[in-house]
Amino acid sequence: MPLIAVKNLKIEFPAATTKAVNNISFDLNKGEILGIVGESGSGKSLTALALMQLLPQSAAATGEILFNYDDTNNSNHASDASDASDASDAAVANKALEANRALNLTEEGEETLQKLRGKLIAMIFQNPTRALNPVLTCGMQVAEMLIQHQALSKEAARQRTIELFQKVQLRDADRIFEAYPHQISGGQSQRVMIAMAISCSPKILIADEPTTALDVTVQHEILILLKSLVSELEMSMVFISHDLGVMATIADRILVMKNGAIVERATTKELFENPQYIYTKGLLASRPKLNERVERLPTVSDMADASFTKKIISRADFDSRQEELNKAPVILSVRGLKSYFPKNKTWYGKARDYTKAVDDVSFELRKGETLGLVGASGSGKTTLGRTILQLIAAQSGEVLFEGRDITQFSKAEMMAFRRGMQIIFQDPYKSLNPRQKVGDAIAEPLKVHRIIQNKKERQKRVDELLEWVALPKDAYHRYPHEFSGGQQQRIGIARALAVSPKCIICDEAVSALDVSTQARILNLLKDLQARLQLSYLFISHDLSVVKSISDRIIVLNNGKIQEINDAEALYEAPQSPYTQQLLAAIPQI
Repeated sequence: MPLIAVKNLKIEFPAATTKAVNNISFDLNKGEILGIVGESGSGKSLTALALMQLLPQSAAATGEILFNYDDTNNSNHASDASDASDASDAAVANKALEANRALNLTEEGEETLQKLRGKLIAMIFQNPTRALNPVLTCGMQVAEMLIQHQALSKEAARQRTIELFQKVQLRDADRIFEAYPHQISGGQSQRVMIAMAISCSPKILIADEPTTALDVTVQHEILILLKSLVSELEMSMVFISHDLGVMATIADRILVMKNGAIVERATTKELFENPQYIYTKGLLASRPKLNERVERLPTVSDMADASFTKKIISRADFDSRQEELNKAPVILSVRGLKSYFPKNKTWYGKARDYTKAVDDVSFELRKGETLGLVGASGSGKTTLGRTILQLIAAQSGEVLFEGRDITQFSKAEMMAFRRGMQIIFQDPYKSLNPRQKVGDAIAEPLKVHRIIQNKKERQKRVDELLEWVALPKDAYHRYPHEFSGGQQQRIGIARALAVSPKCIICDEAVSALDVSTQARILNLLKDLQARLQLSYLFISHDLSVVKSISDRIIVLNNGKIQEINDAEALYEAPQSPYTQQLLAAIPQI
């Protein structure tokens, strides 16, 4: 008997013309890791939310989700329980046994579901910064779970939370316990969510893009941890990801979703060795490969086109481009840049110790060049990008844009500079105004910088930008919350492109995108670079993606540059032990 049996699940929204999830059925067996892959908007995350019964109120769902919970240990625990809450939890879990049937989660009341969520069925959400409570410390949010479901004292919950933080490779666990979500990086937020999800040793763990914000070394450790927990706790897991390399590493079986339907299902080995559906073949072909550099990454639509031919860039062609770039003028020069944050303060507010997020960094970026920036979560990548833009004040150093030090700019000069250099933020939802329609958000820079004064002309420009990033025209009149994480990221890219900047800092610009959409965006960035001679500082934890687009790569660790070299040389013969460690952790298909 499967642990979870989903039968004829349909999810639709009143305003939509098609079903978001269209009549899908699948089983999750005990001790199994079931992978779900598909493009952004294919229904993966909605399926996960349905399993938790956390769908938006506007969603109309039909079908059955049967939870066949049968654990004799929990039954014994019910008879031995010393307090009413433990006995109540066990009674809920054994309700199915008493009635000789499975629990149909779609028919259960909120009281029953509250007992199940967190303790028996837990979830790692796709966007950790949205899932975490901004007014509670990270540690208290995890400890709260332990106090509620495990009846631990506050002190015992604190100690267990710190142990969990250490287990998911969070450095300085004591500090993270006291930190608020906005005070830690995206990767650290993701690990806090993982610690919270595994805190009560659930029977089913639903992992919705759990490694999206993690660098490859931590990702590798987390995947090993999740697999060991599945075995150790006899847990089952639904693992949702757009990263096929990760899926190949962890999943036993895989479901491929497209437009709300399951189009292919197979064991992991069968799917990767012999995919049957053209859509699946397109997803596999879209992922950048370390052993080749291509002119354009293949997409799903390319695989359906019989005339499509993948064009390989030879090493000679790559070297020739490097020679041309070396002759190009320097557009951005960073010299001795430092950005420190106070770690501890005295009673009077004076800093006693500092976190050196960016520690004496120097490099140059030339016109038309893509400079990759990689490193572990918390290594200072995002802080470096924001310090360059003066969104974070520098402790010392210079940032020369077209020969002028922007750290000395007046307010008026800074306003003019912003048009020349834009940023694509790591978290698209946090960078978008939830009360502003998407079209207005993209058009706003055009109005602020007085580029296009006519409203109709601005709308025409926005329509063009939406088409560039593969979003429909009707996105203009919709709000950010109506889009998936990947679609929100594309909105952020469109907004950055609106003012035709000379340089763009791409902070994890494709991390939330499925592989096919990621390929389209990377191809788009290359096309725009060739047409407009754009320069990119491309920040990412995905080394395969960085290699596919970058001319040179900087490896950053603890705020310091460990290595800087052209992309091919760095991957062929990494000099730094840290770089070697990063490359060794890349998932292989």
